Amino acid sequence: MVAIGELLDAFALEPAGEGRFRGANVPAEHGVVFGGQLLGQSIVAARVGHDDMIAKTVHTVFARAGRPDVPLDIEVDVVQSGRTFASCRVTIAQDGRTCTSSIVLLSADEGDLIRHADAPPAVPRPDELAARGETGDWEIRVVGDVDLSDPDAVGPADLDVWTRFAGAPHDPLIGQALLAYATDGFLIGTAMRPHAGVGQAQAHRTLSTGVVSHTLTFHEPVDPAGWLLLAHHSPYAGHGRSYGRADVFTEDGRLVASFVQDAMIRAMPAQSGGQL
Repeated sequence: MVAIGELLDAFALEPAGEGRFRGANVPAEHGVVFGGQLLGQSIVAARVGHDDMIAKTVHTVFARAGRPDVPLDIEVDVVQSGRTFASCRVTIAQDGRTCTSSIVLLSADEGDLIRHADAPPAVPRPDELAARGETGDWEIRVVGDVDLSDPDAVGPADLDVWTRFAGAPHDPLIGQALLAYATDGFLIGTAMRPHAGVGQAQAHRTLSTGVVSHTLTFHEPVDPAGWLLLAHHSPYAGHGRSYGRADVFTEDGRLVASFVQDAMIRAMPAQSGGQL
């Protein structure tokens, strides 16, 4: 269960010195901080001191898992700051050990010289779909009623998911942070879909899974209180890794963001002869 208040608390970073912050955690399953929270916090931290800009791209490498019962230490190093672009290196750590390292590119708004955008896939609208499980203020509708947890539910390496955050404020920065949170949740399961006997229910039990790197690019402002379609596709999995990409569309068909993700999918050490 995800409450919007808990997410907003996690994104309300506490100043701890020049370029330094402390961050709270959203309660998480499996005793591991959800990677989407760290993506959102990296965006929020990079924006401090750049009030006239908004995040364009965040590229994050996940070094190790974080514990939800330990506060986060967040450090921002401004690499470059100009009138149109700025870039920051954001490091999130616990007990002196790095959890994530991100490069965040910030951009001022500019007018169009040229413009085009892909159209969304033809899928049912969210009000035509049933809710999947109980997720609190994070509402999710999965097209085709796909159950990523079921290891016997085999299908193509594609997944369309409608998502929104009930009660989210209409704030551009929070909108980006909440979308970042949502983008972390589905590409590993999408890569598992074609393979019988493999599903997300086995993650952290018989399968060792985790995001290795994640890159999210924003094209347009995001309203996370409205329905957003995350159209996922995984073109490759192998060597204990998976690769996936997705586009994010509004309910009226506008392309607002895109992201790619590299992840780890392998047997737990006990199932692989102890080899890591």
